[in-house]
Amino acid sequence: MTFDAFALHPLVLKAVAACGLTEPTPVQAEAIPHVLAGRDVLATAATGTGKTAAYLLPVLSAIAAQPVRRHPGAPTVLILTPTRELAGQVGRSVRDFGKFANVQSVEIVGGMPYREQLRRLARPVDVAVATPGRLLDHVRANRLDLSRIDTLILDEADRMLDMGFAEDVAAIGAACPAERRTLLFTATLDRAMETLARALLRDPARVAIATTESKPDIVQALFHADDLAHKKALLAHHVSRPEVGKAIVFVATKRDADDLARELAEAGHAVAALHGDLSQGQRNHTLKRLHDGRLRLLVATDVAARGIDVRDISHVINFDLPRVAEDYVHRIGRTGRAGATGTAISFAGRDDMGLVIRIERFTHTPLPVMVVPGLEPKLPPRRAPSRPGPKRPGNGGFRKDGPRGEGGFRKEGARKDGGFRKDGPRPGKRDAAGRRPSRGDAGRKRA
Repeated sequence: MTFDAFALHPLVLKAVAACGLTEPTPVQAEAIPHVLAGRDVLATAATGTGKTAAYLLPVLSAIAAQPVRRHPGAPTVLILTPTRELAGQVGRSVRDFGKFANVQSVEIVGGMPYREQLRRLARPVDVAVATPGRLLDHVRANRLDLSRIDTLILDEADRMLDMGFAEDVAAIGAACPAERRTLLFTATLDRAMETLARALLRDPARVAIATTESKPDIVQALFHADDLAHKKALLAHHVSRPEVGKAIVFVATKRDADDLARELAEAGHAVAALHGDLSQGQRNHTLKRLHDGRLRLLVATDVAARGIDVRDISHVINFDLPRVAEDYVHRIGRTGRAGATGTAISFAGRDDMGLVIRIERFTHTPLPVMVVPGLEPKLPPRRAPSRPGPKRPGNGGFRKDGPRGEGGFRKEGARKDGGFRKDGPRPGKRDAAGRRPSRGDAGRKRA
């Protein structure tokens, strides 16, 4: 089979030949006819299988067949990608395949000065290639009009979810016309992806190309904590272990991120906080330090962690459990990439059993409960309510008023001091009052 077998526009076929393409790949052979027919498409195919051309060639053919009706800042095709690097690759493909058809495109990504993007958005455009966060910035500022979108494309949608863009993608879908078609391409098709597909697609044609790409290999563990000091002692233990390369520590609030990062730094760790109060420049600088290895730990909130794309994260630590079970999947998806094994560690306070149950129900997987010798919980978890409510005060929060009591971090000291020990023996199995761990701990696994 050749590309001439498809009803592609002659100017697009000319570009295909100029690019040296002769035979369609399996995903192209299956997807192109559905896209040409105007169907929504849900395609599962690994990276490197030619999926970009699978959606671009028929979409650009449709543009080439229509009279030119471009409007400034109002594209008819929107392509979402998880990273600016992928957006750049897709943008180059749009230019390569659309050059003879005079297709005009714009890339809307983070890291580019707003002034330059505003200049580009002022031009008439057919195709916009964008990362979700920066695109929404322009939409909410009325600098980009999505009312003319007739085709919405999600490329590497699974990575977008892993990077925390689920809400942004939903908002973008809602901002586009209801009478549009949607093409969704993903390397994996799990429950979260099926949920997204149901929300965005209408009676899609399904394309599934066999792939050797395996699901992320992530070892999960749950540690029960009596209180804030116990959580900090557990964190001190884990982040000091030699197998922890780069780790993201998730917390509930911006204040928590700042406080925990400061105390970890005082204990000698290379760490920074990432939250919504940081400017884009500060955020980029922090992520570059993490990428370059100058940072080992990143303490982040869910909102600020959207868009993090660092491939060598060895551990994700949920210092605070997420309120939404799906966010747990997105958090831990930042480790175990590119064939590596990752580790996801979660701390559950005594009042967090409702959140644990939500996560286990959503993932259909029980979280293995483990303990650290010498740091076993002394109190049982409280029974989960039927509808877990707001988190109770004192369970994982940082107090700004009054003394911290035993919640601080120190380079030396046992668990009662809440310290981060860089060396020296672990705390003994007796607590300060001489109590031994409860018998219920005997059956738990050891970390």
